[in-house]
Amino acid sequence: MRTEEMLLNVGPQHPSTHGVFRLVLRIDGEMIKEATPVIGYLHRGTEKLAEDLTYTQIIPYTDRMDYVNAMNNNHALVHAVEMLMDIEVPERAEYLRIIVNELNRVASHLVWFGTYLLDIGAMSPFLYAFRDREKIVDLFNELCGARLTYNYMRVGGVKWDAPVGWIKKVSDLVKELRLKHKEYMDLAGGNEIFLSRVKGIGQYDRNTAICFGLSGPCLRCTGVPRDLRKDEPYSIYNRFDFQVPVATEGDCRSRFDLRMEEIKESLSIVEQAVDSFPESGPIMAKVPRVLRPPEGEVYAAVENPRGELGVHVISKGKDKPWRIHWKRPSFSNLQILPHLLKGENVSNLIAILGAVDIVLGDVDA
Repeated sequence: MRTEEMLLNVGPQHPSTHGVFRLVLRIDGEMIKEATPVIGYLHRGTEKLAEDLTYTQIIPYTDRMDYVNAMNNNHALVHAVEMLMDIEVPERAEYLRIIVNELNRVASHLVWFGTYLLDIGAMSPFLYAFRDREKIVDLFNELCGARLTYNYMRVGGVKWDAPVGWIKKVSDLVKELRLKHKEYMDLAGGNEIFLSRVKGIGQYDRNTAICFGLSGPCLRCTGVPRDLRKDEPYSIYNRFDFQVPVATEGDCRSRFDLRMEEIKESLSIVEQAVDSFPESGPIMAKVPRVLRPPEGEVYAAVENPRGELGVHVISKGKDKPWRIHWKRPSFSNLQILPHLLKGENVSNLIAILGAVDIVLGDVDA
């Protein structure tokens, strides 16, 4: 059969690219010969803008990078400044940070679960996932008055204390989400059509993952148990008992399984944090009204749902940073896409892209 090569644009306005992301494919028949990602459509110059903002003013900008996971973004920045200034965060604030971080991780994985199944052709999981994510968002709205970009954490603590009865609502929701998790797995995890669609697709090994600088589930699916909450504990994560799910197959199915297991582990952390939550205490350390970290530099990283989210801050002793640079997991993980797509069938494109789990604000910043 005679075929002819052609160029095919996927995006930048395609629902399954989950944002303004363009993929230029060179295809021969149904086979992908080359895939070239084109990024930058959502670039807002966050790092440059930060040089003219005070440290507190930068926090809302972190919300808008990985907008599905704003709480962990907040934490990365304030953690870096606290390291520079040697600030000890009050215990009650640390517990609130852990609770919102892990609830946001669950909400992020639910968005991925629903949209990934929708990409592949299943409508119902999307509705189930967003139904339950809404309950987490409602709790965040009650805590900080926002539903997507929270602007909740501050250098030295958090902006608002938990309202009366809020911790009880969190506890009740954890119990409910445990039951819903079984529902998700019954719906998709045992579905033969879905499993055959993702098993053995987009496969790579441990060495490839390390060479491409992958992190999060995209790394742990190859057998590397790297998780900053365990390996380089920050905040009070060392007080909690939880496992780091690991797989060895390195395919789309293993990345699905890992994220679903991580939901259970996050719920376990929240449950433990609620059980030992301090009854009273301050939510902010004593910090100066105008933050001026001493001259120096620091790199701080947190475990984002997509992997290692790091921030490098350089201070010249002024109220604004001299330089800030972000290590964004979506940007790093996206690098492997051309390698995975070369030689693949076009029909596997969306399954492979979706399993990487990118957020375009986190790619472009």
